[in-house]
Amino acid sequence: MSLTGKDLRGITVATVLPFDETGAIDWEGYAAVLDHCARPETTDCVFVNGHAGEATALTEAERDEVIRTTRDHIGKDRLLLAGVVPTGYPEAVKQAEAAREAGADVAVIFPPEALGGGNASTRAPVAFMEKLARELAMPMSVFQFPIASGFGYSTEALAEIAQIPEIVAIKEGSATMLAYDENRRAVKAAAPDVAILPSNFHWFFAQLALGGDGILSGLASLTPGLLAELWQASEAQDLARMRAVNDRLYPVVRAIYGPAPVVDMHTRMKDGLKMMGIIKCATPRLPLLPQSEAIVEGLRAALIQAEVL
Repeated sequence: MSLTGKDLRGITVATVLPFDETGAIDWEGYAAVLDHCARPETTDCVFVNGHAGEATALTEAERDEVIRTTRDHIGKDRLLLAGVVPTGYPEAVKQAEAAREAGADVAVIFPPEALGGGNASTRAPVAFMEKLARELAMPMSVFQFPIASGFGYSTEALAEIAQIPEIVAIKEGSATMLAYDENRRAVKAAAPDVAILPSNFHWFFAQLALGGDGILSGLASLTPGLLAELWQASEAQDLARMRAVNDRLYPVVRAIYGPAPVVDMHTRMKDGLKMMGIIKCATPRLPLLPQSEAIVEGLRAALIQAEVL
């Protein structure tokens, strides 16, 4: 399949993965999640084995099965992205090759451990992605971390990476508006066909107002319709409609991403899916923990206010 960034425009859902009471993957529940969040009328692409899917808590076999199951469910013509969360270069190659074999169209490359501690701002990520692209020869996307994490690539590095022919998209999660806009402008100047997929969860509205090629978010697992409405209003340059949709999204965004620790965001999404009757169990795998009754009830109120529950 020959892909460009234009093929990834729109809503990309980062799917959450439900487990049963024993901690095993709830495949029936996962099918229900896909039925809810991966419908063509709201969602353009599907992204699995990322943070939302608790990829680091899965075995190699489970990650492969998630890809195969998702491919079978969404069909051969829908774009499927798969996370590659490596400790180093050999692991990146191994995971990406396995993802391609299982049915993924695009490998979304997370930064390896060695790119922390200031190394993400050097040319090291460029060299890493260049070598990976040569070896894999498959469509790839960059997973841009928050700058404050120490794993977020510099604007200069992103612009250079974007010029690698195999790079089709950047999942932009720098977590500051200034970094997002600088990165977007630099990448589009260097490689206009590379998709910028905003994923900074506190301000979906503002990102699209500045410019972007869609939204990539785990929140699309829970509220795909609202994110699709926001994207469609953005495409129509309808500011009033964007504001109206954003006002509905606001309480949900605060209930999901506001409480500490923010790493529990995807567990809260599963709590919401459980409230909707889509899955039976919201419990994550360790080291993540179930949410408190207060947080769950706050989410319930937010979903009611947003008119999705």
